Amino acid sequence: MKKLTWKDDLRPVPFLLAFFVAYVLFTIYPIFKGMQMSFFNWTLIEQQEFIGMTHYINVLSDPNFWEAFGNTSLFVLLSTPTMVILALGLALMANLNTRLQTFFRGSFFIPSILSVSVISFVAIFMLQPYTGVVNNLLQAVGLDAEPFWLATPSLAWVSIIAVTLWWTVGFNMILFLTALQGIPEELYEAAEVDGATRQQMFWQITLPQLLPIGRLILLLQVLASFKVFAQILLITDGGPGTTTRPIILYIYEMGFQRYDLGYAAAMSYLLFMVLLVLSVIQLRLGGKEGRML
Repeated sequence: MKKLTWKDDLRPVPFLLAFFVAYVLFTIYPIFKGMQMSFFNWTLIEQQEFIGMTHYINVLSDPNFWEAFGNTSLFVLLSTPTMVILALGLALMANLNTRLQTFFRGSFFIPSILSVSVISFVAIFMLQPYTGVVNNLLQAVGLDAEPFWLATPSLAWVSIIAVTLWWTVGFNMILFLTALQGIPEELYEAAEVDGATRQQMFWQITLPQLLPIGRLILLLQVLASFKVFAQILLITDGGPGTTTRPIILYIYEMGFQRYDLGYAAAMSYLLFMVLLVLSVIQLRLGGKEGRML
């Protein structure tokens, strides 16, 4: 066998160089630039004086920051467990050996390929009072009510969470479905020989086999939920008032509407620290080696 030389090791470098330069410019460099901005009074046009930790201190005493962080945490707590359970249920349904298997898989996954602007427009159209599809359906089944889905804080949260679930559950369903199809048939055959019921097979075989992918989905969903932004911006714009404004929307307002980029960068890094801590906790809970799969 021919021995590889250092020239052979360097041969892939030209092919990787373009990606490496783009990755440094658009991912690595903004990370350190954002950290630098958080220590300055920084407008959209120019850098001003160095102020140290002032932005971080001001953020921690900002009631709007804590309100937005509370809204985001509420969204995470309500949407994440619902998303995991719903994705598992849909995956089990899509894994059934029926004539509707292809229909289930397609109809559950198709919403996840739509853009956020499309799903937001559909949501606004369906949730309008007096003319919206949802209110007309409620009245068609005999409910004499005219809910203002996007103008009432509690109903606005219900609407946002429902739209987010409908839009994104397909991706998680695919992950569960892939894991389901990887479970060895021999386990079910052996359980059937031992006289186990389908319910016992689910609790003793299916669910334990899905735990690793479930942990991964939980981690991804927590991270994604903390970054919720576009659908809320387009559907409620953080309203009524600021009752549905998440932390990313508040960062966006401070950075690109009030042009206080240093303050926005400080909030971004505080959110980054929260996500980092949550990720480490979840990885530690995933096992002694911190492996999700």
